[in-house]
Amino acid sequence: MAQQETIPILVKVGMVVDLEKWVGKMGLSCINMALTDFYQTHTHYRTRLNIIARDSAADVVAAAAAALDLIKNEQVQAIIGPTTSMQANFVIDLGGKAHVPIISYSATSSSLTSIRSPYFFRATQSDSTQVHAITEIVKLFGWRQAVPIYVDNEYGQGVIPYLTDALQAIDTRIPYRSTISPSATDDQIMEELYKLMTMQTRVFIVHMSSSIGSRFFTKVREIGMMSEGYVWIITDGMTGLLSSLSPSVIDSMQGVLGVRPFIPKTKELENFRVRWKRKFLQDNPGIVDAELDIYGLWAYDAAVALAKAIEKAGTKKKKTP
Repeated sequence: MAQQETIPILVKVGMVVDLEKWVGKMGLSCINMALTDFYQTHTHYRTRLNIIARDSAADVVAAAAAALDLIKNEQVQAIIGPTTSMQANFVIDLGGKAHVPIISYSATSSSLTSIRSPYFFRATQSDSTQVHAITEIVKLFGWRQAVPIYVDNEYGQGVIPYLTDALQAIDTRIPYRSTISPSATDDQIMEELYKLMTMQTRVFIVHMSSSIGSRFFTKVREIGMMSEGYVWIITDGMTGLLSSLSPSVIDSMQGVLGVRPFIPKTKELENFRVRWKRKFLQDNPGIVDAELDIYGLWAYDAAVALAKAIEKAGTKKKKTP
């Protein structure tokens, strides 16, 4: 008599992402591919993750509402996301109260490091890890002053204490801190840039998301602050997403120096990159020149880690009398 095949146990896992944003689209694509790849090579696993995605619509309240719906109505066992650090604070709080793990592959703000919830796991690097690379550049060229320019929210503010300490350690002074509101108009951005033009300092360290950063650098180029004598350094908030920016924005950023995590090239990575691009373009024919970046790889790794953890937890639970 043939042995009866064991039917896998479906485990609901929520996903809260900005589905209309590049990081969200790419993340969902990589997570689906990760689970397909993983279960093809782990056919003996008794559990299978069933991803239930919700759109946070680039809004803090919408992200919290989506997480609450997944926890209460779908009764998910974990949530991957949300996309931004601002959204993460609220979702982490909900997850902690409901004892539902929250795994984020794109919330990088250093301020999240202080959250001591046992239900929050960050599958990404903190923004503070970039500080050493930035200060080494400043030190190499002997710049004695630098002005941080950052978006005025939790994401932007989180790295500033680390950056300040690191610059002070190499005797580089910060004469001024420039903040840009997330809702700043083009005129308000221009007003701040004109203020910076009047200052002696010509070295600027920009920490912003790609959405406001693209508008910011368009204005920088427009008023002539990308000319010789100015130094612009950007963090991974923009460097990691350059492939998603429009050609006109990329053109306005020529001359900018960016830092980002180093990814060693391997045959396995290149193989995945080709497979991912083919699948992504099939699912999103309206997107041209899609390129895999670090956030997609972090999303892939987060899904694999969660699949392993749920299998282990599920198996242990069944062995408990």
